[in-house]
Amino acid sequence: MNRSKTNKKVAVLLCGSGFKDGSEIRESVATLLALSQCGAQYQCFAPDALQHHVVNCLTGEPAVGEARNMLVEAARIARGSVRAITELKVSNYDALMIPGGFGVAKNLCDFASQGSGGHARLDVADVIQAFHQARKPIGAICIAPALVALTLRGAALELTLGETCEASQEIEKLGHKHIVMSVTECHVDRKNFFVTTPAYMIDDAPIHEVFSGIEKCVSAVINLTDL
Repeated sequence: MNRSKTNKKVAVLLCGSGFKDGSEIRESVATLLALSQCGAQYQCFAPDALQHHVVNCLTGEPAVGEARNMLVEAARIARGSVRAITELKVSNYDALMIPGGFGVAKNLCDFASQGSGGHARLDVADVIQAFHQARKPIGAICIAPALVALTLRGAALELTLGETCEASQEIEKLGHKHIVMSVTECHVDRKNFFVTTPAYMIDDAPIHEVFSGIEKCVSAVINLTDL
């Protein structure tokens, strides 16, 4: 991890709180920790809209009749310091980080149900496209590369979800290249200013290895801001 201080400003995109229906809490905290360690300033954002559904993370079953707002739930992770995605001005930030969690594939897009035939939320797609067009780096963790892959279909991104799996095969249908990597590694696509790491796409990964991969991902994103 590069712990030298930086004046970079990074937007962090969340979509709730919880690995089954929102942003993965450990991945989100690791992202914020790594950004803080390298001296970057960060601001969390989330859509001000209802989650796809609510899941009881103890049983793994949907909570029937319950509804939660992504912005409100993301405030649990951000300690209240979170803004609506409509307030995100790309010109104010040097990079974008997207932690994983099933909510990314359910709330920010419909990849979980539609695979390569899915689409991102329009407000989310607008932000991702704006960062990409401005050649500002995007870091995506766990399943979050699928969100970027949907948004930038045909852009020939290089990315990793860890091992070859159904999700990686769907991403390749979108015209991208999947790179097999371990949880402690990250892949840097210098051509497209895109950095990815598997994190909990490898379900039984030890937490310290997940943190290690995310630290490398964040460090690589910060380094790309100087190119």
